[in-house]
Amino acid sequence: MSGIGEMDGMGGIKMETTGIRENICQVNGRIRKACAVSGRKESDVTLIAVSKTKPLSMLQEAYACGCRHFGENKVQELVEKYDQMPKDVKWHMIGHLQRNKVKYIVDKVCLIHSVDSLRLAEEISKEAGKKGVTAHILVEVNIAAEETKFGTAWEEAVQLVKSIAALPSVRIKGLMTIAPYVENPEKNREYFADLYDLSVDIMRENIDNINMDVLSMGMTGDYEVAIEEGATYVRVGTGIFGERHYGAV
Repeated sequence: MSGIGEMDGMGGIKMETTGIRENICQVNGRIRKACAVSGRKESDVTLIAVSKTKPLSMLQEAYACGCRHFGENKVQELVEKYDQMPKDVKWHMIGHLQRNKVKYIVDKVCLIHSVDSLRLAEEISKEAGKKGVTAHILVEVNIAAEETKFGTAWEEAVQLVKSIAALPSVRIKGLMTIAPYVENPEKNREYFADLYDLSVDIMRENIDNINMDVLSMGMTGDYEVAIEEGATYVRVGTGIFGERHYGAV
């Protein structure tokens, strides 16, 4: 699959623009295999096409291949693409979310994956209330305790969930984590297992206004292992859209 590069107008990032259909077929095949290995139904796992920095044409191609869930890291990009993509697309905010940007996306996304503080959850609650919607969120956990990553600490997650659960116009649907970058995905298995165990512990608390149906974990390099350990959403960007190439315009 040779790629035809194009400039997307976003800071001189050069994209691969062919092979999306083949890539999606390959990813879906690997999802099926991981589900079979772990005795799960394929319908238990949802593929999120991570479309950050990608031009609209690539999203449209992925849509034509059946993708309906798209993940964005930046609010401005999500809002721009929201207005240009079909309305049956389900948008996921997967990047770090600043409180002053919440108002722009709270009524546009189906799920905010990156809630890592009570202050952010309070802002989401306030803005969702203003717009008359219920915001579905995940609590982001820094399960590997990496200094460079966002997310609440594992030992603080239960208390954060309890605090957020008391807020109006917000519904906790589960947990999210970004595992370390590793060459061997098996090295992340313990972190995915830990997040699953944490979700079980939280459910045992019988906290009102929450469930733990969603585990958002696993990316291009390790989503198969994540599925085997209980992921319900996997976030795949490079595996669908190809590598990004940075260079001068």
